[in-house]
Amino acid sequence: MSDIATEYLPILIFLGIAIVFSLAFVALPMIVSTLGGFQKPDPEKLSAYECGFEPFEDSRGKFDVRFYLVSILFIIFDLEVAFLFPGR
Repeated sequence: MSDIATEYLPILIFLGIAIVFSLAFVALPMIVSTLGGFQKPDPEKLSAYECGFEPFEDSRGKFDVRFYLVSILFIIFDLEVAFLFPGR
């Protein structure tokens, strides 16, 4: 039994070090940016986006389907125009 534990010990150590480093690379930038970042929104940042939504609302709010429809129609008609011109 101890032979199996000694075989897998380097893998477990490597896995532990990898988890610690990955958590550090994810958590440290978030902590540093929260503590040292500027929180001065100007009127340009607080203005509505081009789609008409306010920038700091709940992200789970209802999204108007018309925006998806316009984008899908644009892609469809853009591809149709590309096929109108004969290729070489």
